[in-house]
Amino acid sequence: MPYFVFEINIQPDSGAKLLTHLDTYPKYRDAKTRVKAEREANPETESRQVRLVFAKNQTEAEKLLTTPREGMPIINED
Repeated sequence: MPYFVFEINIQPDSGAKLLTHLDTYPKYRDAKTRVKAEREANPETESRQVRLVFAKNQTEAEKLLTTPREGMPIINED
């Protein structure tokens, strides 16, 4: 499965995520290098992020980036 690099712009008024596909890489190291270069060229802010995702295809990658993740349950050990 390939690695996808996306730029995510978060709308301040609605919180909607606008995804821009930057590139696709077959190897993690190449994708990680691209993400690092993007972050150095344009530092991340609250409204802009650069993310790397491992997925079967671009559609699945976009779904993974836009779906809210559930929080981990807190287990109290008494």
